[in-house]
Amino acid sequence: MKDYSRQEGQGAEPLPETWTGRATNRVQWLLAAAGAGCVALGVELAVDSNWTSGVAALLMSVIGCVAAGLLILYGTLAFVHVAVRLDGDCLEVRCGHMGLPRRRIELAYVVDADFLPRVTPRQWGGWGYRWRPEMGTAVVVRRGEALVLRLGDGRTFTVTVDDAESAVRIIRSRLLLLPKPNAAGV
Repeated sequence: MKDYSRQEGQGAEPLPETWTGRATNRVQWLLAAAGAGCVALGVELAVDSNWTSGVAALLMSVIGCVAAGLLILYGTLAFVHVAVRLDGDCLEVRCGHMGLPRRRIELAYVVDADFLPRVTPRQWGGWGYRWRPEMGTAVVVRRGEALVLRLGDGRTFTVTVDDAESAVRIIRSRLLLLPKPNAAGV
């Protein structure tokens, strides 16, 4: 973790209003190809079947191949890349080509932001949207640098994204500008 207090002084360049970052994992395209292969096998079995053992066995094979292929395809394509957008007073994380799953975090709920230079899928139990009781929630699409948000309720949210240091700098500057809620809740 780095100390950004020296970089945010008078001599620093102005911070942008909107920050965007992305991270991509090209290895998961191989898994997507395997899923597409399972779907193709299911279609091939349905169209050109010479099975003599009965319709039930053929139907189970076709449905199994197509279902497994679709699950693999969605599970991999949903986490091939992640897009992070820091705009105004919120941070939005979108996964995959459809932007699902999506997480929106208001900066009013963020206590602090940290930079981690190296996060691996192994630390979180694999790629994807992860939750571990001792570590919090994460979106991990590849190994590398990550942004860690410490939320007001004690939880953490981690996302692997390129140029996470800039995001930390911008979030910390905006946290200083946000009005603090008073104890009475007014």
